[in-house]
Amino acid sequence: MIFGRIAVDEAEGAILAHAVNSAPDRLLKKGHVLTRSDIKDLKNNNIQTVLAAKLENTDMGEDQAAATIAAAFTGPHITANPAFTGRANLISLAHGVAVADEALLKKINHVDEKITVATVKNFEVVEAEQMLATIKIIPFAADKTKVADVVRLATQASSPLLSVHPFRSHKIGIISTILPRTKKTVVAKSEKVMETRLRECGNRINARETVEHHEEPLSQSISRLKDQECELILIFGASAITDRNDVIPTAIALTGGKIDHFGMPVDPGNLLLLAHIGETTVIGLPGCTRSPKLNGFDWVLQRLLADIPVTASDIMDMGAGGLLKEITSRPQPRNRPLPQKKDKGQKSVAILMLAAGQSRRMGSQNKLLAEINGKPMLRHTAEQALKSKAAGVFAVTGHEKEKILPLLEEMGIPAFDNPDYAEGLSSSLKTGFRALAGKFDGILICLGDMPLVTAALFNALIEAFDREEGRAIVVPTCQGKRGNPVLIASSFEADILAITGDIGAKSLIADNELVVFNVEVGDNSIFADIDTPDALSNLQRQ
Repeated sequence: MIFGRIAVDEAEGAILAHAVNSAPDRLLKKGHVLTRSDIKDLKNNNIQTVLAAKLENTDMGEDQAAATIAAAFTGPHITANPAFTGRANLISLAHGVAVADEALLKKINHVDEKITVATVKNFEVVEAEQMLATIKIIPFAADKTKVADVVRLATQASSPLLSVHPFRSHKIGIISTILPRTKKTVVAKSEKVMETRLRECGNRINARETVEHHEEPLSQSISRLKDQECELILIFGASAITDRNDVIPTAIALTGGKIDHFGMPVDPGNLLLLAHIGETTVIGLPGCTRSPKLNGFDWVLQRLLADIPVTASDIMDMGAGGLLKEITSRPQPRNRPLPQKKDKGQKSVAILMLAAGQSRRMGSQNKLLAEINGKPMLRHTAEQALKSKAAGVFAVTGHEKEKILPLLEEMGIPAFDNPDYAEGLSSSLKTGFRALAGKFDGILICLGDMPLVTAALFNALIEAFDREEGRAIVVPTCQGKRGNPVLIASSFEADILAITGDIGAKSLIADNELVVFNVEVGDNSIFADIDTPDALSNLQRQ
């Protein structure tokens, strides 16, 4: 191709590189092929040269080149639109998963800088009539031999550059294992989220079972669904899988199944278990699948429903791009935008000290101001909170706030007034969640009358907190018995606002056992709240 400034007398048939006025009221646009009439007009308009391109015998025009290459990429479920201005687009004819040969694409884009091909990501879900790829010829023509090289690469490759695997309707069974405290609402919500996932891929739940979280009843349930000819069995565990010998993999083995792979380099989604029993695929689901957010299971599910095999090697190859947490550029269904972290690398958890109670059993004394080792009780708690990894420390005041506030202000701790403190503990929880839920991922609720809590305890609870991995409520335990403080995800704000009376969050925890994580601390300080004068005296003596 000859490109440059060409004398108008020699420019017939040339392609304009830039727009030019052939007459005061007539504009010839970029890409216009000059005719004899155009030449006459240009000369009459005192234009002597134009910047243009002239094709040679070795050149193929941009539209023809783009169309020729696009035709080599078409196939089942893929068509090409007519080329225009050197561009031809490939279009999907089905709803499914697009598979792109990335190595072949790199070879094609290295043939010639004038020939460019851009595709959707490998294994991306596509809709019918969605663009899959665009072929663009950069100048006004491409070398015929280079076009032929691209076509040869595409037609002689062992796999196509692009293919679309339509979603197929499969028979799918869901098993939810439960523990004694598991609520039916938790199972129902999890299945509802899964139903939505499946519907987006043209499928639905065909069979459902709920069984005890034990390998024997679970293996029997798996066998029943297999006997019903389920092609895919998905298992929501009441407790996350922690080992290949845990309940879910053991149950699969009891049915004669084989564990293909445990774990995946995608977060959230690390604890996925892939197995099969004959032709039936079985997946032990990570806790994050109870949420509608994108996670590693979605990548596996989409491929399986499009009849694309998934092997252990495939899962281990998912690490690049597998960090899915907190990626603001990737649209994900959320109840609210996640708050910004206070410090880089720090979880967005706030400590909320409850300091609004009336201390009725303490008589006239406000126990939070009672001195222990020369410091008010509340100050002991506050100092440890400030030493922790929390992104912020706050308090709720109410009863005798005029006495409590000076202490908090001295320590730089913001406080929220609870005018309804007489209604009980729930009113302080509501006050705190209204103020903080929109700013932090989680809220660590600490009673102000727990002077033996430590920064180490706060940190242990914060480190265990991970909503995407199914640890949305974190509770400390000592010899299996639960205590305080408790960390609750901000997404439970609506549930907190529905609590009444002086019972705190006990009912919320009981209703959401599947996302409760116990942290064994081996320290009975988690039970040491000071409610009576005798308890205070004993602590002061100690």
